[in-house]
Amino acid sequence: MTGWPAKPVIYEINTAIWLGDLSRAAGWQVTLADVPASAWDDVTPAGADAVWLMGVWERSPAGLELANANAGLQASFRDALPDVRRDDVIGSPYCVRRYVVDDSFGGPWALAEARAKLAARGVRLLLDHVPNHVAPDHPWVTTHPELLVNGDEADIEAEPAAWVRAAGHILAHGRDPYFPPWPDVVQLDAFSPALRAATVQTLSDIAGQCDGIRCDMAMLMTNQVFAKTWGGRTGQQPGEEFWPTVIAGLRSQHPETVLIAEAYWDMEWTLQQQGFDFCYDKRLYDRIVGRDVAGVRGHLRAELAYQSRLVRFLENHDEPRIAGLLPGDAERAAAVAIATLPGATLWHEGQFEGRRVRPPVFLSRRPGEPSDPALASWYRRLLATVASYRVRAGDWQLLEVAGWPDNDSCRNLLAWSWTADGAGGGVADDVARGNGRYVVVVNLSAEPADGRVGLGWIDLHGRSWNLTDLLDDRVYERSGDELADQGLFVALPPWGCHLLAIP
Repeated sequence: MTGWPAKPVIYEINTAIWLGDLSRAAGWQVTLADVPASAWDDVTPAGADAVWLMGVWERSPAGLELANANAGLQASFRDALPDVRRDDVIGSPYCVRRYVVDDSFGGPWALAEARAKLAARGVRLLLDHVPNHVAPDHPWVTTHPELLVNGDEADIEAEPAAWVRAAGHILAHGRDPYFPPWPDVVQLDAFSPALRAATVQTLSDIAGQCDGIRCDMAMLMTNQVFAKTWGGRTGQQPGEEFWPTVIAGLRSQHPETVLIAEAYWDMEWTLQQQGFDFCYDKRLYDRIVGRDVAGVRGHLRAELAYQSRLVRFLENHDEPRIAGLLPGDAERAAAVAIATLPGATLWHEGQFEGRRVRPPVFLSRRPGEPSDPALASWYRRLLATVASYRVRAGDWQLLEVAGWPDNDSCRNLLAWSWTADGAGGGVADDVARGNGRYVVVVNLSAEPADGRVGLGWIDLHGRSWNLTDLLDDRVYERSGDELADQGLFVALPPWGCHLLAIP
């Protein structure tokens, strides 16, 4: 499919876990070509624009052997899955041997079938690329070792955990500048012109199989970060950055492929400027989970052009399950915020059902957990409502909330509006046509909060208005003069929220 929406809604699936669950339920090995229609329906909720099949590429036997020898990884497997068996450990999807769909998932033909089934539902396919490292048995290790960070005997003797012998070479394990090396992968050389050309070809091959690519730890390939991590170990720093060179090469062949950067360390703006369509918004995630209302409000004051190219999320395969971090009402309030902000939104398989265990990506099985049907229904209604009413169409505006001298609980309220083009004419079915105005108010605290939300709509004068809360269908009649002059009065319980439609 082509023609991504400006504010895509993405649903992430751990491919190995998902197919494993389906296979155990069916009693035989289900591949991507065999997924039943009902299972595709489950992972393409109304309002979803894309499915990210995380981890489809061929995993590395050499990387698996290294993982099985690592005591820390083995302990993490047992923590997540106490009855873990050896055949549950299949290796990391980010230890890629080849960018070919793993045989256990059905191979390339099965992925093509899956993509066609998604396209028939109007849903795009997102896949991974890992620019920073490859498996120790990746073909480049033998055919093009110059694409990797090479060392010598002195290096491996001094830091045996940071280097590995592979195909007659001493190669650096992949890493970032702040943490120990990853024990199952080898480091690519971002300064190598040959690697940049090879990466263009790899991305082009991936783009031929999907509609968008999520680039793992994309900031590690910037000149600034790579020099900090590997300065002196490689050739001279190039004058041009890695990503503009690589993305230009990709765009010449696949101009419509959407690129998403996993980004940390406040490097989102840098990566946007280097060519990515969207970047992870980890800063917002941290502030929401930390219940930092002032921090969230400050974050949302950033330029809209920047915010519109962020990916908002409450969990993904790298973060703890949100159900284990926030109580139920708090999770719902946070989800309403995420679902109604500018930019892309990312939802994780199992999040809707209230799962609490995040299995390591090395595993093909997860523990059984009770599902929360009420929470799942609520999430699906939220996504469907935002999509069907076109809540995020038109212009977005962060709204100010005022309180009183003896009551400053308004500091815990966050509010914003969406105004569709041509809205405000007072036509009752504007909302039904997705042409209305919407106000979102979230109490991001465990205490009651009230205040007045300044709307800024001067056309409200002279009549009464019915405000419909799309979250629970309650209708509130309010004076237009009061709304325009004093603002919308709201009083919300702990973690309460409104998604109000105004014709």
